[in-house]
Amino acid sequence: MKVDELLHAWRKIVAGHKPTLSIEITRECPLRCPGCYAYEDGHLGGDINLRQLPDSKGQELIARTLELVDRYKPLHLSIVGGDPLVRYRELEVLLPKLSAKGIHVQVVTSAFRPMALDWAKIPRLTIAVSIDGLQPEHDVRRKPATYDRILKNIVGQQVTVHCTITGQMMKRPGYLAEFVEFWSAQDSVKRIWMSMFTPQRGDFPPERLTGAERAQAVDDLGRISRRHPKLQMHERALAAFLNPPKSPDDCIFAQTTQTFSADFKTQITPCQFGGDPDCSQCGCYASMGLEAIGKHKLAGLLPVSALFQSSLQIGRLVSRST
Repeated sequence: MKVDELLHAWRKIVAGHKPTLSIEITRECPLRCPGCYAYEDGHLGGDINLRQLPDSKGQELIARTLELVDRYKPLHLSIVGGDPLVRYRELEVLLPKLSAKGIHVQVVTSAFRPMALDWAKIPRLTIAVSIDGLQPEHDVRRKPATYDRILKNIVGQQVTVHCTITGQMMKRPGYLAEFVEFWSAQDSVKRIWMSMFTPQRGDFPPERLTGAERAQAVDDLGRISRRHPKLQMHERALAAFLNPPKSPDDCIFAQTTQTFSADFKTQITPCQFGGDPDCSQCGCYASMGLEAIGKHKLAGLLPVSALFQSSLQIGRLVSRST
């Protein structure tokens, strides 16, 4: 983020606004991935889950998205689901309009279908393709978004590959290195992000990492990133995986992001995971990245996080008084 954009974000926080907006634009997804937080019963914090929530299509979806964006005026918008490519026709209208507003937009998808080649020319657009490990495991978990289909569908794009590390992956030495090496070699891949599986409090699915597996993943990623520059993992961000924010109140990402579900009314709290996430096991790439920025000391003295917390408190006071 450029200096002027960072200052703009700080002004929004002080004014009581959140600079990042995330919208689940559809409840629909052709995949049934094990461990997907979006379809957990507790994700929306009520009696229904995402698949039961009413959503929009066509011009109604376009209008409701633009209305929400105009209301909150975010600097960054994440378009998630479900899978946003279920609504690819609407995206073909929305993405140029959002870019024209100067917003940084990220579309998070499994790449189960092709994307318009024109998307590669849209300024400030990131296509983040979620991939669940190496081909044998991924193709089972994410069919029909198989490796073969993804590789075909991203031709002509410059995508960001995003992988969530699970306990199953860490039980095979060298797994992460093989994954990064494969995707680094693809011309259509611009960068690689790695998260770690974040469970709900009290849940112990196979995807959950042990403390030893988490530490090994951090060590592996540090070594791999020195050989593969497409893997964007800063040392401070890697360290944050071993000491994540203790609660959503301490998480800069959670505090600066407002998330709406597919009805454009339901707000997902306390963060994008919804429900009751186990913050001690948080592995969100964005959260760790902002935690690393928060630990940076201005002029070698004042942590950025201290300035953020002060700005946030002022913003809350402003919100209450308006």
